[in-house]
Amino acid sequence: MTIHVRQAIGPEETRTYDTARLREQFLIEELFSPGQVRMTYSHLDRTIVGGAVPDGAPLELPTPKPVGCPNFCDRREIGVFCIAGSGSLALDGERIGLAAGDCLYVPKGTGSVVFEGGDAQFYFVSTPAHRSYPMRKIRRDEAIRHDLGEVAEANIRTLRQYIHPDVTGSCQLVMGMTTIASGSTWNTMPCHVHDRRSEVYFYFNLAKATRVFHFMGEPSETRHIVVADRQAVLSPGWSIHCGSGTGPYSFIWSMAGDNQDFTDMDFVEMEDLR
Repeated sequence: MTIHVRQAIGPEETRTYDTARLREQFLIEELFSPGQVRMTYSHLDRTIVGGAVPDGAPLELPTPKPVGCPNFCDRREIGVFCIAGSGSLALDGERIGLAAGDCLYVPKGTGSVVFEGGDAQFYFVSTPAHRSYPMRKIRRDEAIRHDLGEVAEANIRTLRQYIHPDVTGSCQLVMGMTTIASGSTWNTMPCHVHDRRSEVYFYFNLAKATRVFHFMGEPSETRHIVVADRQAVLSPGWSIHCGSGTGPYSFIWSMAGDNQDFTDMDFVEMEDLR
């Protein structure tokens, strides 16, 4: 098990960062390694971002010291996406099968969490939880679908809400997946901030040579991070978060904070961006 801890960073500090420092603080570059669970603990709403690759053998979710409880889910909930292959999660011995594109909501109070599957790769996000909601598997066709964007603005995309109040109960975790249509590049534009919630963008399904230019920072002090396949970006509430790719890609977004209102966004006018 590998875990890294990231402190919360303010806008004043971020203005002084060069490329290497921005990547060190906000980019999670290595999430997947065969036979391992890799995690990053962020002090942004105490979110844990992780990847698990069973590689043919059962792989139990460990409880790292930053969690501070005997079991990982004693005071936490988890959203798990299968992003490649097929496999299963065993929750206290109950096995739930997942295909690529499926999501599993793991509630507070779950004891043992075991990842299984010879070719499966799992991406997960965990946030603190105050009560236990029912476990729920959400297939791709069960998520709430929104077709968004315009050809003229190069932002045609399909957004699916998986862990969302209209789909399944959760304490604060909200998760979904967005897929960019062929010929489009932007994943969110105009951009926005929401100081009530932090967010994580996990980019995947990128070709080897494809990169996404992820934009962050204050609207008046924007920065960018170049992101490759299966990398994630931590986004504080004060920062914009949007990206443009050099080829097709998808991303899984997750939010945590004061509310679960997906439409609670403070949009930024194009003329105010710098």
